[in-house]
Amino acid sequence: MTRPFVVTLLIILFVIGAAASLISLISLSFPASFLEVVWRINPHAREGLARIGGWSVGLMSAVFVACLLAAIGLWRRMRWSYWLVITMLSINLIGSIINVATGTEARAVVGIPIVLVLLVYLLRTKTRDYFVPR
Repeated sequence: MTRPFVVTLLIILFVIGAAASLISLISLSFPASFLEVVWRINPHAREGLARIGGWSVGLMSAVFVACLLAAIGLWRRMRWSYWLVITMLSINLIGSIINVATGTEARAVVGIPIVLVLLVYLLRTKTRDYFVPR
């Protein structure tokens, strides 16, 4: 069966997510290193992670592992990765809604319809059936 285009896009998205979270993890583990420049992209994220202290390394480790597993699982058409992606996108959606509702991150409103479209696509029977139960 040919891989659906949206699944290919999700694989790319999760590979990028894994790379970004790994860079963040290394930067958090070694403050003031040459990687500190990456926080110019999103200084609010750096501030938020700094507030939670040492837990930020654990959080970014979990994000890295989840993104990596999602990308590998999607590539291999594993049913568990399908549910992992549904869970990750749902958590992202909830976080974006909370950020918009509280005024913390107004830009998060852009991601809400995108995640909703992805979830609707993934929850279709045809898409779910693409992933082989093992």
